[in-house]
Amino acid sequence: MFFTLSEEDRAILTRLEEDMWREVTRFDRTFQEQRFAADFFEFGRSGRVYTRDRIVRIDSQPIHAVLPLPNLAIRLLDQNTAQVTYNSQVDRDGIIEYGRRSSIWSRTENGWVMRFHQGTPYQP
Repeated sequence: MFFTLSEEDRAILTRLEEDMWREVTRFDRTFQEQRFAADFFEFGRSGRVYTRDRIVRIDSQPIHAVLPLPNLAIRLLDQNTAQVTYNSQVDRDGIIEYGRRSSIWSRTENGWVMRFHQGTPYQP
């Protein structure tokens, strides 16, 4: 079965994913509480596993990521589950780190929440 994503949902998911890379939203406690699902976890680009609790408690820090997110694509896995993929480019102390990214988002009665995220390093 093939599912289609509305332009409104596409815009919302794009904004939410990019908000994860903006300091003003990414480190806002209300944003984090609303956007990370209770069972969220991440396989980081570093290979570490991050739980929701650890992600929500991270202190604010500068984020130097390229926005809009390069090669962003969204597909519906079912009517209420979307996968967002893109490449990240982040400047960390003058060194550009590249990652292939994948996030799983679920539509809830309170809007879209991120359930899972994975980053894999690559060199262009």
